[in-house]
Amino acid sequence: MRPAWSVILLTTLIGAGQGLFLALYALDAWDAARGQASLAPLFVAACIAGSLGLTGAGLAASFFHLGHPERAWRSAAMWRTSWLSREVIVLPLFMALVALYGLAHWTGRLQGALVAGGFATAACVALFVCTGMIYACLRFLQEWHTPLTVANYFLLGTASGLTAAAALAAWLQPPLARGYVVAALVAGLLAYLGRLAALARNARLRPKSTLATAIGVKHPRIVQIAQGAMGGSFNTREFFHGRPREVVRAARWTFLALTFPVPGILVVASGSSAALLGTAFLVQYIGLLAERWYFFAEARHPQNLYYQAIA
Repeated sequence: MRPAWSVILLTTLIGAGQGLFLALYALDAWDAARGQASLAPLFVAACIAGSLGLTGAGLAASFFHLGHPERAWRSAAMWRTSWLSREVIVLPLFMALVALYGLAHWTGRLQGALVAGGFATAACVALFVCTGMIYACLRFLQEWHTPLTVANYFLLGTASGLTAAAALAAWLQPPLARGYVVAALVAGLLAYLGRLAALARNARLRPKSTLATAIGVKHPRIVQIAQGAMGGSFNTREFFHGRPREVVRAARWTFLALTFPVPGILVVASGSSAALLGTAFLVQYIGLLAERWYFFAEARHPQNLYYQAIA
């Protein structure tokens, strides 16, 4: 498949924003269970602003994927059957609930904040599921049609959000930084193992379609000499990335290095330094961009059997 940068930015940015909110609310709920209050208002405000900023930037990026942005509202019409429509509904709902949670905190209504945060958490998990299922529900793309797709969207987004929370804590509320550092390392390791599991699974896949089934000709030996057209088409542009194998291989090794090993080293070496933790988040986000590009490029669309002379 051809990776679209608008979708890559959408999924990575909202994932980090969701993870950042979950990192904040988990500690808030833990404080409530213990009958304590350890969150500084400035740290809460920074996490809320960061979460809304990241998800808002991702939402804005998604509009560049639309041929007619003025008709974007129509994408929610098929919510009964389309995971994309459900995502379109849940994303602004999640943002509204996060804003309500932040407002309740700002006005000192902590019980109301916990309730709003609980609803926001449910919307957050639903958003992870909707985003992942957009791809996991496609049976003809074997690389995506697995529960690992949804799990990896959740784990990678949560890991990046926890790294961002650790950086903000080191800057605004240092006593919280150590706990977030440990949580970021654990989530990062789980996300890395989940992605490795998906790579191992996909390496064992064998195409269910063949050239014979693609063109409907039953013959033991079929060789395509030409595409049948002078130039490219929508199919050859949209369903294949058009990059050499070296580029795809480089993207894979980039995300394998930058999604966890390098930021993990930075996090461990940070000593709760806000600068190093912020650098770790940026490095990890670059790794997520490479990971998401590879996620799309790795998927082999069956139609490329027909257009293999171009693809």
